[in-house]
Amino acid sequence: MLNPKAGPIALSVLALLFSGLATRYGPVIKDYVRQHENHSRLVAHWRKLIPERRDALLNDAAAPTAGNPNGDVPLVLFLDYNCPRCRAEDRTIQQALKHDPMLKVVYKHCPGKRPGSKFAALAALASSKQGKYEAFHHALMAARGQLSQFDILTIARHVGLDVEQLKRDMEDRAIESVLERNCALARELYINVTPALVLGDEVISGVLEIHTLERFIAKEREQAKRRAGSPTSAF
Repeated sequence: MLNPKAGPIALSVLALLFSGLATRYGPVIKDYVRQHENHSRLVAHWRKLIPERRDALLNDAAAPTAGNPNGDVPLVLFLDYNCPRCRAEDRTIQQALKHDPMLKVVYKHCPGKRPGSKFAALAALASSKQGKYEAFHHALMAARGQLSQFDILTIARHVGLDVEQLKRDMEDRAIESVLERNCALARELYINVTPALVLGDEVISGVLEIHTLERFIAKEREQAKRRAGSPTSAF
């Protein structure tokens, strides 16, 4: 996935090549070149696959959203509530939402294998039936450590959810189907870690600083304007 630090790393590799240390660091350089080639192939795949899967990414009615529902830049976040990096990324996204009234965020829950991850994702999606997704989402993201089922239900109670109703709603097969769709979509796009952002035709990994995320958003906004003016626009 696209790494915002790739540029400085590439410069460091080039410096090694011209420093006379290439022999000593040959394996490191070869490994970098191999990863760079793999990344180039991924970028080519994304530029083909993301436009084809744009509808699934942006228009699944069961996917919770934040920000401006008619925003000109949609940002898709694949997340896991038991992923510390997802919590850090969410803090950055919340800052971006405050600064940008035209940003729309789409949440794609794709829990990993950590204990409690799937339970948290099911609970979050089920909380929408009581109109409490936003409050519950923020409370789960603000939690520390690994969330157990007990922790998740305690947080649910604190944000005003009817916990017994929540547990019944979590048994709805349609909610589990949302997770299955999300994770299948992630696999199609070669996303195998969280957090992962889909912005335009790119997948961005890692936790971004707010200025870096805003730079990516501004870039996508300009590209979207150009696409909108093109007769071959993907939208």
